[in-house]
Amino acid sequence: MFGIQADREISTGFTPQRRIRTLWTTPTSSNNTNFTAKVPKKPTNLSNSNTISVKFEDLYGFTVEGNVDDVNVLNEVRERIRQQSKAWWDLEASKGANWYLHTQISSNGVASLKFSVLTNTMTLKKLLRKGVPPTLRPKLWLSLSGAAKKRSTVPETYYDELIRATEGKTTPATRQIDHDLPRTFPCHPWINSEEGQAALRRVLVGYSFRDSEVGYCQGLNYVAALLLIVLKEEEDAFWMLSVLLENVLVTDCYTDNLSGCHVEQRVFKDLLTKKCPRIAAHLELMGFDASLVATEWFLCLFSKSLPSETTLRVWDVLFYEGAKVLFHVALAIFKMKEEDLLRAHHIGDVIDILQTTSRHLYDPDELLTVAFDKIGGMTANSITKERKKQETVVLAEIDQRLKRINSLKLDE
Repeated sequence: MFGIQADREISTGFTPQRRIRTLWTTPTSSNNTNFTAKVPKKPTNLSNSNTISVKFEDLYGFTVEGNVDDVNVLNEVRERIRQQSKAWWDLEASKGANWYLHTQISSNGVASLKFSVLTNTMTLKKLLRKGVPPTLRPKLWLSLSGAAKKRSTVPETYYDELIRATEGKTTPATRQIDHDLPRTFPCHPWINSEEGQAALRRVLVGYSFRDSEVGYCQGLNYVAALLLIVLKEEEDAFWMLSVLLENVLVTDCYTDNLSGCHVEQRVFKDLLTKKCPRIAAHLELMGFDASLVATEWFLCLFSKSLPSETTLRVWDVLFYEGAKVLFHVALAIFKMKEEDLLRAHHIGDVIDILQTTSRHLYDPDELLTVAFDKIGGMTANSITKERKKQETVVLAEIDQRLKRINSLKLDE
């Protein structure tokens, strides 16, 4: 009864009807309070104040450590969120409430709507790349991703019955989930609370029983936690996680052998060579494997690497355009630090450059401009072809590895 109910091709024109209890609240985008930071009252050198380490809370309750420049960037981003919110509300006024929930998406992913005079050259894709207002993210994500449609294919009691059926049961997946819960965003006040931990556990355990082939894989804890923070409703987070694993992302990314993840890493390495040839050649001479950093990016969907609002801006596009967005963003991070990477001569330095860069990408527009305007186009068909080619190699390698393991066991 609790298996996967719908195939991987689903319509996105469904309007969610049911709501459950709100888990926690975040500030609304209309709040005029800027980010505040704990800094020394009187810096001794004002010209160097941007180097002072400060702590501040972002829009989604995460405590972040950065410098004064980071705080200023976040305040600029918040102002842009307000402006973008106005654009969405203006469209609601001219096109009717929830017009985006009923948009018919063509096969190439472009909306067929015609906008008002001020926005008649914009498609839904372009609007999404500019960001979704935080207050609209829940129902917009649920609709455009297909999560709401997926939920409509099962009885309304499906999630509650699933959770009741899993209570008290212990599996390798539940043991790993219990191990990972305290390590999931430990500095976030709600996720680290008793209520937050319980909600996150139910979502992860529930999905591990829904799809036993996936069960649970490390990385999903961060994805599910951020979904809970944004959506605020437990069942919504469960269905968003379901549609991610079953429809949006490549198959087998989170299965035991991680074959899908290995395929994605090989595709990414090939794209790095094509899109950033100087970087790829330099890193190859050093013996650096891009998967050292990119594996976490892909498994956690950047939730553990990028600031929260930047991650969510990536997800705004991911839920609409699909997994190719992950390649765009990963390539952009490399591209933005091209000169620094070319000057690096040690693998540790490369890792430090990429990790430091991703942690301080507080300006989503800067990242997404590079990702979509400077990296260049990548069609879903070309990526699919490359995946099929790499899948053959990966599966052959996994088969050889299993044969070696079995051979060693026979020799014991």
